[in-house]
Amino acid sequence: MAPRSVAFAWLPVVAWAGVIFALSSIPGLGTGLGVWDLVLRKLAHVAEYAVFGLFLARAAPTAAALALGVAYAVTDEVHQAFVSGRQGSPLDVAVDAVGVLLGVAAYRRLVR
Repeated sequence: MAPRSVAFAWLPVVAWAGVIFALSSIPGLGTGLGVWDLVLRKLAHVAEYAVFGLFLARAAPTAAALALGVAYAVTDEVHQAFVSGRQGSPLDVAVDAVGVLLGVAAYRRLVR
């Protein structure tokens, strides 16, 4: 694969990973909306990782895209464990994995 093609495929993945990292670095993202806060945060997890899964599927085979997306979700939760007001959660890894799966599936469906 030509270097330009590699960059074209992987630059969005790296950029979006940076967006996720930046969002995970913000201390205490709670909205104070009670149960809606929880629902909105989980939906945000699914959405941000669905975009990530779509970018990964564009750059790598399906199994690799899924594995890389879930692996990044694990590292993201470990990162959050060290951010004030945040916590790492295995449940969030599962929610993120659903997002990755949805993004990969959407990409595969779109390119058929």
